[in-house]
Formats: sequence, C-alpha cells, structure tokens
Amino acid sequence: MGKTGRDWTQIYAIYGMDDWQTPMFLLIHAIIFSISSLLFLIYFDAIHSSFEHLLPNVFSTSFARFAAGFTGSVTALSGVCLFYAAGNIFYSSVALRWELAQRMVNAVHDWSSVKTALDVGCGHGILLNAVALQLKKSGSSGRVVGLDRKNTTVSTLRTAKIEGVQEYVTCREGDARRLPFTDNYFDVVVSAGVLHSVGKEFGTKTAAAGAERMRAVGEVVRVLKSGGVGVIWDLVHVPEYVKRLHELKMEDIRVSERVTAFMVSSHIVSFRKPCQHVVGPSEVRLDWRFQ
Repeated sequence: MGKTGRDWTQIYAIYGMDDWQTPMFLLIHAIIFSISSLLFLIYFDAIHSSFEHLLPNVFSTSFARFAAGFTGSVTALSGVCLFYAAGNIFYSSVALRWELAQRMVNAVHDWSSVKTALDVGCGHGILLNAVALQLKKSGSSGRVVGLDRKNTTVSTLRTAKIEGVQEYVTCREGDARRLPFTDNYFDVVVSAGVLHSVGKEFGTKTAAAGAERMRAVGEVVRVLKSGGVGVIWDLVHVPEYVKRLHELKMEDIRVSERVTAFMVSSHIVSFRKPCQHVVGPSEVRLDWRFQ
C-alpha cells in the first residue's frame, strides 16, 4: 500500500471501529493458545508422562512424546494464526479502508469537474470524507452524498466536521438495491466493503443473494451519468461484478491486484459508463435505465 500521509492512530481516533468484538475475541483466544503452548513446552515431560499413564494400552513412551509434542505444536500454531487474524481484522477495519479509499479516489482522474458523487454504504465516512477532501483539494464546488441502510448521519457528519469537509457532505438513509435517486444523476459513484453483504439474508452463497448483489451493481450503473466513473472495493465477489459490468457494456473496466482484507481476497474495480451514442433521429444505442 502506498503512503497516505496520515498516522494510523489518528485515523482510528477519528473513525473508531464498529466491530471491535471480533478482533478482541480472536486476541483473547490467541493469548490463551499461546499460554497453553508455553505450558506444553515448560511441562513437556510431565504432559507426555500423563499421556502414557492415562492410556497405557494406546501410548508407548515414544508415541506419548510424539503426541505431546504434536499437540503443543498445533496449539502454538493456532495461537500464531489467531494473532494474525486479529491483527488483519483490526487493520482492515479502519487503516486499510483509509488506504484503499485513497486508491479509489485516485481512480478518478479529474475531480475538478465532478459536481455530484455518491458513496454507497458510507458507514462512519472513511471513503465519503476521502471523496470530500479530494473535492475540496481540487477546488470543485461539488457535493458527495453518503448513503447507508443504518441511520449513521450524526456520526458521519461528526467525522466530516473533524476532517473539515462538512460543507461538501450530505447523508441519506437507503438500500443499495433501490437507490433513492433518479437515473443519470451522479458523476462518480463509489462503494467500499458493502456490496458483498447485500442479500445476505438469503445466505451468502445462494443464487438469490447473488441476484441481489447484481441488482445493486445495476443500481450503481443506473444512477451514474453517461461518461461517469464507478469505483467499487469489495470482498470475494468482485469477479461477479466484473462479469455483470461487461454484460452492461461498461467501458475501461479495471481490476486491481488482490488485497487481503478481513482474511479474504478483495479487489478494487473501476469502470466508466459509456456516453449515449445517437445513431439515428430516434435511436439511441446505449440507454441505461435499469430498474
């Protein structure tokens, strides 16, 4: 990841963490497994003797030593994996989101001409504020709308005020599958780590959930202006989005290298909505009005 010019402790102080229970749960178990593996090492002779005495018909002396050593090694390895998982989730929740937000913003080459932008699933505003900061930096008079299913307006506007971009930000409550905006409304639409959870009530691996995710992608395309740019960072299902974008005849579709986030594969995909091309007095070749 590239440098963002921000100290990660400052980023966490501003945006906090929604799901701190998960890394804390993993960290506690990592500590327990690490202590257990250390006890296996310190009291190895006593433990392998216990194995031998508990099941004398199963464990010979050599096999008891192997079983004790193997158990201790698995316990130590489990502790290491849990530490890694806790650290990755903690990092992914805020610091990685901020870094990827900068990359997503950089995928749009000219912010000075952007008048309207949308962040689908804005949460506490990491990506939303990155867009607003870019609008401010470029001297644009544009605005960015943050949309979320939960009413996060108070916390989102608080972070925007801290970042000094509150005049560029507005918030709305809504569903990614039914964006409350007219067709061809936004110059830029972005979304970070949200679309993979659309339709999860049907089960993440079901056809119904996949259809709901594709509906959300279609909504992103629908509200984009002709020539507008969409940038999506998401987990696991990005190949599905790319396929759908090709079906919708989007242009300049680009997929980033893989980034491990929340212990799974993630990518950034950017694209441009084609300009309408009139080929006759009453014929429009491309007319994106997806319902």
